[in-house]
Amino acid sequence: MGGRSTPVPTSYPKLAVRPVGKQIQNIYTDRLRQFTDQGQYYNQSLLKKLYHHTTNDSKYIKLSVYSPPHSSRPTFDDATSHTFKPAKLGDSFGPAWSTHWFKIQLTIPKNMIKGEHLEFHWDANNEGLVWSEDGKPLQGLTGGGDRTEWILPKSWRDGKEHTFFIEMACNGMFGNAPGGDTIQPPDPNKYYALTQADIVDVNLQVRQLYVDFWEIGDAAREFPDDSWEKHKALQICNQIMDVFIAGDGSQESILKGRKLAQDYIGKHVDSAEVYESGQQPIVYAIGHCHIDTCWLWPWAETKRKVARSWSNQCDLMDRYPEHHFACSQAQQYKWLKMYYPFVFDRVKEKVKQGKFHPIGGSWVEHDTNMPSGESLVRQFMYGQRFFESHFGERCQTFWLPDTFGYSSQLPQICRLAGMSRFLTQKLSWNNINNFPHTTFNWVALDGSQVICHMPPSETYTADANFGDVKRSVTQHKSMDQDNTSLLVFGKGDGGGGPTRDMLEKLRRCRGISDTTGLLPRVHMGNSVDDFFDKLEKKAEAGTEFVTWYGELYFELHRGTYTTQANNKKFNRKQEIMMHDIEYLATLASLSSKGYKYPKKEIDELWENILLCQFHDCLPGSSIEMCYDDSDKLYAHNHVLGTKLKDKALAALGMNKSIASSSAVETVAVNTLPWSRTQVIKLPEDDYTIVHAEPGPNPTDIVELQSSQKATISEISDGVFELSNSRFRVRVEDGVIISLIDKKIKREVIVKGGKANQLVIFDDKPLYWQAWDVEVYHLNSRKELTSGKSEIVERGPYRVSVVTKTKVSEHSWVKTTISLDASTGDEDSPSYVQVDAEVEWHETMKFLKVEFPVDCVNTEASYETQYGIVKRPTHYNTTWDMAKFEVCCHKFADLSEANYGVSILNDSKYGFATCGNLMRLSLLRAPKAPDAHADMGRHHIKWAIMPHIGALGTDTVHAAHNFNNPLSLVTISDDDEPNDDIFTSIVVTGASSLVLDCVKRGEDDEDVSRGDFSSRKGKSVILRIYESMGGKSRGTIRTTLPVKKIFKTNVLEDDLEELKLAGGKKSEGGEVEIELRAFEVATFRLQL
Repeated sequence: MGGRSTPVPTSYPKLAVRPVGKQIQNIYTDRLRQFTDQGQYYNQSLLKKLYHHTTNDSKYIKLSVYSPPHSSRPTFDDATSHTFKPAKLGDSFGPAWSTHWFKIQLTIPKNMIKGEHLEFHWDANNEGLVWSEDGKPLQGLTGGGDRTEWILPKSWRDGKEHTFFIEMACNGMFGNAPGGDTIQPPDPNKYYALTQADIVDVNLQVRQLYVDFWEIGDAAREFPDDSWEKHKALQICNQIMDVFIAGDGSQESILKGRKLAQDYIGKHVDSAEVYESGQQPIVYAIGHCHIDTCWLWPWAETKRKVARSWSNQCDLMDRYPEHHFACSQAQQYKWLKMYYPFVFDRVKEKVKQGKFHPIGGSWVEHDTNMPSGESLVRQFMYGQRFFESHFGERCQTFWLPDTFGYSSQLPQICRLAGMSRFLTQKLSWNNINNFPHTTFNWVALDGSQVICHMPPSETYTADANFGDVKRSVTQHKSMDQDNTSLLVFGKGDGGGGPTRDMLEKLRRCRGISDTTGLLPRVHMGNSVDDFFDKLEKKAEAGTEFVTWYGELYFELHRGTYTTQANNKKFNRKQEIMMHDIEYLATLASLSSKGYKYPKKEIDELWENILLCQFHDCLPGSSIEMCYDDSDKLYAHNHVLGTKLKDKALAALGMNKSIASSSAVETVAVNTLPWSRTQVIKLPEDDYTIVHAEPGPNPTDIVELQSSQKATISEISDGVFELSNSRFRVRVEDGVIISLIDKKIKREVIVKGGKANQLVIFDDKPLYWQAWDVEVYHLNSRKELTSGKSEIVERGPYRVSVVTKTKVSEHSWVKTTISLDASTGDEDSPSYVQVDAEVEWHETMKFLKVEFPVDCVNTEASYETQYGIVKRPTHYNTTWDMAKFEVCCHKFADLSEANYGVSILNDSKYGFATCGNLMRLSLLRAPKAPDAHADMGRHHIKWAIMPHIGALGTDTVHAAHNFNNPLSLVTISDDDEPNDDIFTSIVVTGASSLVLDCVKRGEDDEDVSRGDFSSRKGKSVILRIYESMGGKSRGTIRTTLPVKKIFKTNVLEDDLEELKLAGGKKSEGGEVEIELRAFEVATFRLQL
């Protein structure tokens, strides 16, 4: 016989004891909910055992309250100096945005003095901050069942009464929206009931078993059906429930349940030791707390959110040694230092310990579509200087997870600001195309690159769930090059950050990976920079990460280019104001001994502008209160900026006030770096043409030659012809039916087309009203019919026709189409200007103006920061179609090889070019989150500028001129303006080189505010960019007493000394420069 001859002993039963059926997976999975149920099974659930004892007896907890008047937010000292009135559970507090200070006098009951773990639980469904009796802010409270606990000091277990305070903010984490729709305008009459004020003795083993069960249950639900790991998780969870039931929820049964859980999650999940297994992780978790600097709440509330959120993180770091936390926005750190110095000191200590990581390098998490190039530079300059001066280091990683698209020049500016890494995730929100990369090289217009990572969990507010860890691999799109990823977790948008439960869950996720497997191995204890260090080392070792060239266009939130028009206009105007202030103040500080460069005031102005560029403020997606705040800030800036500009002009021998006096000469000041010619209106309502060099220029009335004059006539009923030596324009009922370029006898408007046609669209996006405009809105296009036009100016310097267009019973548009006399200056091309006054009271409508031009190209050009971006004019692919509404700055252009048309604007950012139809977006009317967004009066300017040849520097210069016209000032007989100082620095050579910024060095000894060691002597900073997209050469010429010239980064670190040629050191000199296509270059002239 073959086989074994001796049977193996076995205890396998010979007879079946009873039938055993196959577990029905979905039933046993659904059963798991009962164990942690808050509903009908609560009394039989694990949660019922969470507390050994609780009390809310007023004998042990005495409540009293002080309610400040007028929704004020008093300091601790102010609030606690007032009389407190009795309060009790069930009382309601409000209205929305009000503050209420509670005094809690607490005595721990005798039966709880020896309790396992004592906490105070407070819940009024709104935010709060715990303060010690001596005025130290200790910990934030979120409300609504989330982060409602504060651990009571062990020293309070003495039977004595102890006092602390809670500052209640009458707003939830997401403001005060009515009902469940968070983006609806706030309810001003919202009240909050105090539902919980308890002392509790926590059963810590129950709390830990709850998290054990949660994560193993997630494995049972989310692991693949064909994995043994899923089946094992389900078995263990059911065994835990069976043991609990058999033991009637005893402490012994709870400990047995935890023992069963160890078979799946390991033995080390109660400490940071779980991360020390020595096995290689691929997911790196980092705590984060995204706090919108304003959004559904005003700035004043953000200041408190920062204190609440960051104090919580400091507390968690004390209890969880693995906890590392990254947080951006220098503005928020500054607020914390100003208003909560105790918390700021705690943060500084955690930064020193390497656990709290300032990140991002920018002043706020700003919009990147609409700020000017110089604004982007200042975001980094002010941010990096703050971080370095307060924490000793600059940031290496630009952190912008929630902004609505990313400008094509950001990689270049990042590198110039000392950052080579970038993190975002917002493109995961695209609603048309799925962005194809996770980790990649992002390349700017000039070729500069940063390594970019978009966390594959596709959120910056992960709950640190099992699924978040799992998705960090399953949604990773760059596995060919690298399999690692960041998991950014923590309550966000409204602040809060990571919670105890999140940290406990991640411990168990790591335990599952090391004990059972299948789940990606997560690690805590590293920084974001540690993660990027590894990526950069891989790149250095030869890994070729994929590249993405140009803008990271966000296929959503396109309405933010237009919403809150006044806010955007203020931003544009004040960016230009800052250019002029710094330029004039620099010249004044170099030529007037009694003048001091106003660094403190300039910093204040810039910080205010940068604050308003936050990614929910400038885009227009905040509540009305935020725009009340920003309007006040812009108004303050205007007053202060005007004062600074006037002082600088006075130091240069000029006076801003225009007074008619025979002893006063009116001059026109040109603050741009090139000569130009402009028709200007004088104080006495006369016109003249000024041929302006940089600096002051005479405004003598110039007699026009007949060929220069602008003329106007009504050639038929209601049809007007405006003409100068370059163009002949025909206007009928407010639209341009013909625009002839006389120089080459070419019609600019497509046959049968109507330029300057106002159109209106129905504007109801899928959800995000202030944010989105969807492609289907184009189907609702409706032309607005205008009334008759009439002549308002008859020349010879300017001719104009005005037309009023009714939009509805409540809204109208008055447009004035003007054509100026020919200047005779090839450097100042002619254009047709339109001034619009709009009274706007619509609901969910979108107003635009159209220009059908006789040009054909598959791409249109749009000005962006320090360059030009080209986008399709067709819908060949879904990637092309997704760009049905795009962002532009001062101009958009559609050109053929030998001719084109530029549309200039003074305050708009939304644009579209579909085929040969150019369309400028003017106004929207969303009703959430601001019910009154854009309602009221608006003044808008645009211009149609045809040009011979393809897009060139004429358009670049004209757009600057259009936005920064000559300004009139006076010179008295006693003043001797120093005209030479305005030619003391010039850039010659390629016309594409734009001298965009002239300022003093940040750390010059006569300028420095003491944040860093000062530099001896004076220096001048020049920022020059190449504007057209080609390598360009030029020369910086100066008559200043320059000793050395350096090329620097935007932080004004000297990088390279350049060869200074010509002239003696006391007489200046010149230096040759060469810039790459679209390069931004900064130079420091050391005097």
